[in-house]
Amino acid sequence: MTNTLMAAFDILSFSAIMVLIVLGLGVIASMMGIFNFAQGEFVLLGAYITYLAYHHGLPVWVGMAAAPILVGLLGFVLETLMIRRFYAAPIVAMLGTYALGLAIRETVRGLIGGLYLTVPEPIGGSIGIGSMHISAWRFTILVITGLVLGGCYLLLSRTSFGLRVRATLENPALASASGVSTTFIYGATFAFGAALAGLAGALIVPVFDLFADLGIRFLIQGFVAVMVGGVGSFIGPVAGAGIIGAVSAALPWAVAPVVADVLVFVLAIVFVKCRPQGLIAQRGV
Repeated sequence: MTNTLMAAFDILSFSAIMVLIVLGLGVIASMMGIFNFAQGEFVLLGAYITYLAYHHGLPVWVGMAAAPILVGLLGFVLETLMIRRFYAAPIVAMLGTYALGLAIRETVRGLIGGLYLTVPEPIGGSIGIGSMHISAWRFTILVITGLVLGGCYLLLSRTSFGLRVRATLENPALASASGVSTTFIYGATFAFGAALAGLAGALIVPVFDLFADLGIRFLIQGFVAVMVGGVGSFIGPVAGAGIIGAVSAALPWAVAPVVADVLVFVLAIVFVKCRPQGLIAQRGV
């Protein structure tokens, strides 16, 4: 029973990480009609910023707080200077984000080489629940993810900014005619998605070692999660992330990790084939 509960906790904590990554990816896909193939590298940047803060003698928490802010600002600048010029050609826009991701990844590779760098957990030790002891930091990741999800939902459903975002998502032309600055909304949305990825990278770097290809795994799984969950809503990508994260974390307990990765994609392809609109396809929060 203890081993089962430990496995369930590991699955839940990995799913929480996937939710943070996929939420930003899904919002960008829903709003702009493109998949941001630099999202994995935004995760990498968040992890790298956290490492830099720690490497220069600052508390790990400082790097974790700075990561989403800096990555979000970078996302806003990139959207303003480059990505918004290609919204009329989504394929070109996606190729552009892929090129950005490649540039970011190779820049980080040039800075750290082939090293695997570590960052200590800001909250060490474990929490005892009956006979089970769980990682205090992984539990903190669950709490932070829950708070972020709740905050995002309230932002999109209970604020005037969220109303403008939903209006732009539903009908950009009508929103613009009503006085909504759709260009700002697009930039803010892209920055929001990048910031979530940066936060995810900051949270996971004490769990996964930092290396140049860190973001690739999460990008591929995030893309699959969005396809499974469906674009156009807040709940869809979150549901897809929960499913893919749970399956990805659970299968290695039963089969070899390489086989598990293959099975995740096979199951996702079968699901998307049977339900191409995704699990939840309606628009809105």
